[in-house]
Amino acid sequence: MKAPLDLDQLQTFVTIVDTGSFTRAAEEVHRTQSAVSMQMRRLEERIGKPLFEKDGRTNRLTEDGDRLLSYARRLLFLNRETLAAFDDRRLEGTIRIGTPDDYADRFLPEIMARFARSNPRVELTVICEPTPGLVEHIKRGNLDLALVTHNDAHGQSEVVRREPLLWVTSANHATHEQDTLPMAFGRPNCIWRRAAVDVLDRQNRDYRILFTSFSATVITAAVLSGLAISVLPECALRPGMRVLGDADGFGALPDCRIGIMRGQTSRPEIVDALARHISESLDNISVPLGEDTGSFDFPAFAFSKTKRTKPNQISPGW
Repeated sequence: MKAPLDLDQLQTFVTIVDTGSFTRAAEEVHRTQSAVSMQMRRLEERIGKPLFEKDGRTNRLTEDGDRLLSYARRLLFLNRETLAAFDDRRLEGTIRIGTPDDYADRFLPEIMARFARSNPRVELTVICEPTPGLVEHIKRGNLDLALVTHNDAHGQSEVVRREPLLWVTSANHATHEQDTLPMAFGRPNCIWRRAAVDVLDRQNRDYRILFTSFSATVITAAVLSGLAISVLPECALRPGMRVLGDADGFGALPDCRIGIMRGQTSRPEIVDALARHISESLDNISVPLGEDTGSFDFPAFAFSKTKRTKPNQISPGW
């Protein structure tokens, strides 16, 4: 019987990927750089496959290294979850979290399930509002933590996930072929709306804004009914939608960056625990294809997936 994997080695492996450097990882795990390198050699021997490869002056994850990363994160999470289940000092109290409803629909089930298993004595109070409203709640002390759309203009959040922002239309209607494009957007201060309008203006496309709403449900309904085109992050795709690309005359959009904002709180240990669960959950959640996979425009969708940032570029130091 093979010996089990070493959790310390897996923790170091994940830390290298997250920090992007063997040197910074050594600082994080409180080891020398040579000790970190030795750990990775032993892990490669245990796995029986190389985990890193040279890419010019840097090291990057191999395909097997990328596969291991997902397993390593899950094993480390399960280890913490198991220890927490038997910890008499485990967290208690209430935490207030905010998120836009499109993120809530896709991400909250996984986040809440993970967090509740490890922290059954913590009560979650959740509100759903667009990012600008959540930022104000954080500033006023009404929220302990918020999952938001990151905005460089404010630099207000720690980015934990990147996704392509996509043009979407109904798979059952030719809405995108109209001379004047009917659009459904969030409110005027929505950064996705501003990004889409900038692209349409640069391309000299005629359009009119037919629906404005902060509700993802309303925007989704407008798209699926064939009444409008919109822009949504990859996580918000639904069966019945078609992704539009260059071949349809729609230019590239900037990535959607999802971040965590922390408020002032008297229970930072609970906030830290939830932030960690959010980061780990978002790293493991895949694209929501659903059962009716034939309703997606897969060529455009597959192209868009290549834009997602993967933390597999490792700086020199091994």
